[in-house]
Amino acid sequence: MPKAKDPTAKQFGGLLETLRARFDAHMPRHPGLEWTAVEARLSSNSVKLRSLDQMEQSGGEPDVVGRDKTTGEYIFADCSAQSPKGRRSVCYDREALDARKEHKPRTSAVEMATAMGAALLTVDEYHELQKLEEFDTTTSSWVQTPAKIRKLGGALFCDRRYDTVFVYHNGADSYYAARGFRCSVRV
Repeated sequence: MPKAKDPTAKQFGGLLETLRARFDAHMPRHPGLEWTAVEARLSSNSVKLRSLDQMEQSGGEPDVVGRDKTTGEYIFADCSAQSPKGRRSVCYDREALDARKEHKPRTSAVEMATAMGAALLTVDEYHELQKLEEFDTTTSSWVQTPAKIRKLGGALFCDRRYDTVFVYHNGADSYYAARGFRCSVRV
């Protein structure tokens, strides 16, 4: 996968405007947090801005979903209603991609997230995100999979159906048009 170019200062400005507008429009996602403090952190970190830009460009609609009480980092996660369109039809990781004999997808969720400088959500993070709003009501998203499950060839994904968040398993080499992945970045 080719390395994405770093956004220019002008693109960062547009990204910051987009993030601010989303932050203001969805205050219940981050009660008690102020945009000026978030922006100050973002403005001094071009690496994280690049990650957020890639999340945005692939349809993730990143927004602040919390703050780490220990580190003080702001936590951004994909808040698109459905699994980001630019990150669907991918298997779980490189090992799964290499194991496919035919009909290989273009890449894997783990590789894509890593290239963006982001991390797949954990099952717990996915559950926390679902407490904010209803996500993945018609799609599903790969999540970080424990090594024991992955070693046996499986991977985990989640979605929301029947007003309930489900955690499922599938072969790590599987991929579907309605399955992508959500990720997070800490700033």
